[in-house]
Amino acid sequence: METASIALVIPALNEEQALPAVLEEVPSELVHWVFVVDNGSTDATASVAQEKGAIVIAQPQRGYGAACWKGLLAAQQKGADIVVFMDGDGSDHPGDLSSLLAPLLEGKADLAIGLRNGEQAEKDALPIHARFGNWLVSRLINLLYGCCIHDLGSFRALRCATLETLRMKDMSSGWPVEMLVKAARQKYRIAEIPLRYRKRKYGHSKVASTFTGSILAAYLMLKTTFKYVRSAEA
Repeated sequence: METASIALVIPALNEEQALPAVLEEVPSELVHWVFVVDNGSTDATASVAQEKGAIVIAQPQRGYGAACWKGLLAAQQKGADIVVFMDGDGSDHPGDLSSLLAPLLEGKADLAIGLRNGEQAEKDALPIHARFGNWLVSRLINLLYGCCIHDLGSFRALRCATLETLRMKDMSSGWPVEMLVKAARQKYRIAEIPLRYRKRKYGHSKVASTFTGSILAAYLMLKTTFKYVRSAEA
């Protein structure tokens, strides 16, 4: 199995309660750099992350994609081979990083995504409206771009060099969908790995906790899904 330098990017908005446990679970033998991108938090997210040894990066421009992009730039500056994106709410298990990275390190995939709807996932960890939106957008991507995915999970890993070729532009919650769509368009190998997924213990989802937030996220994801169907743009 190949060895590679790994950067973990954690976008965070008001996650002071969840972050300590998340950062404590990160396997230090695998991850070379942990970046917490503070996306305009009004609580102690930044100081809590610093206390736990993470490199804190401020990204005042709100948006999931904006935070991920800032983290990617930091990973590239450090010379990371692979970048992993993971939410800071404690839903994902950092201990599953080795399973997520395996397809990349074994040369079997270009993009690895943690599957949240497998047998290892906690029942009802995803609200029903989030599950429906996840199902709908996944099926549309499969239909329009000729791939086979079952989840839009944000716990994902790929090489920095691969991500550069995708020329990401979406600075909102459409970022994960844009990555999938562009990877499918370029015929990259996408691997889905069933991983543990648990209910959020602290705070609330910035997307799925409200009807309005869910509708907005669904709109942005659907907009991104259809955007590149006939476009020559990468």
